[in-house]
Amino acid sequence: MPEGKIVKALSGFYYVQTKIHIFQCRGRGVFRKNKVTPLVGDYVEFDESNPGEGYITKVKSRKNELVRPPIANIDQAIIVVSATKPGFSSLLLDRFLVLIESKQIEPVIFVSKMDLVEKDLYQFIAQYLQDYRKIGYAVHALSIKDLSELKSITGLFENKTSVIAGQSGVGKSSLLNAFNPKLAIETNEISESLGRGKHTTRHVELMEVSGGLVADTPGFSSLEFTDVQLEDLPNCFPEMKALEDACKFRGCMHNKEPKCAVKDAVKAGEIPNYRYDHYLSFYDEINNRKPRY
Repeated sequence: MPEGKIVKALSGFYYVQTKIHIFQCRGRGVFRKNKVTPLVGDYVEFDESNPGEGYITKVKSRKNELVRPPIANIDQAIIVVSATKPGFSSLLLDRFLVLIESKQIEPVIFVSKMDLVEKDLYQFIAQYLQDYRKIGYAVHALSIKDLSELKSITGLFENKTSVIAGQSGVGKSSLLNAFNPKLAIETNEISESLGRGKHTTRHVELMEVSGGLVADTPGFSSLEFTDVQLEDLPNCFPEMKALEDACKFRGCMHNKEPKCAVKDAVKAGEIPNYRYDHYLSFYDEINNRKPRY
């Protein structure tokens, strides 16, 4: 039975790429009955009904999946935040990081529009970049105009399935176009009146970029922590996870517990205050979340 990977889902059709061809497939009714929805990124088996067409018969097990955007088997998430227009937000970046870390997906941080940064703002952003690198994140400061810099990181995509995340207007589509001009993804500058990007991608599709596949997605339409459990939150902050064995209490939540290594590290300046503040804010948000039935 032929096998392949779903690279696009549109209007009830799944486009399955094999080594030789892309097949336009529909899902079997059995999926609806078993509440299985094939996702872009899924490895599947299918029956070829007509040349170039078929029916998906089996969805193979996934290593991970995201709900919004709906995509599976992701190797890395590239989180794009802009240095300016819209302004750099460590709070927003940390929200993205927690969502990605909670799914055990490797995050990579791109800071775009560095060429637009004024001198006084540059030092401010450079400090943040240093902080995130110290935590262990791969951080790349980018400018669309500096093609040599973009070329130096094209290897990041090779043989990987990547998803790009970031708020509207940070330059996700412009970056993808710079990596692969053939894509010609439509972009619009930020609408001055709305203060947000006008370009919206309406479906999920995996596109070839620098020897790998990248999802141009409708963005993370929800940045709520609906799937993040409170006890998993400390694991979504790598610098806190690294200290868990040094806390007096096993399963320490680094909040009100005494003799907490994380709180000591914050006091000593080893963990930035803003990271800990964001952690406490997310803690309260998840803790006060209304239960879903």
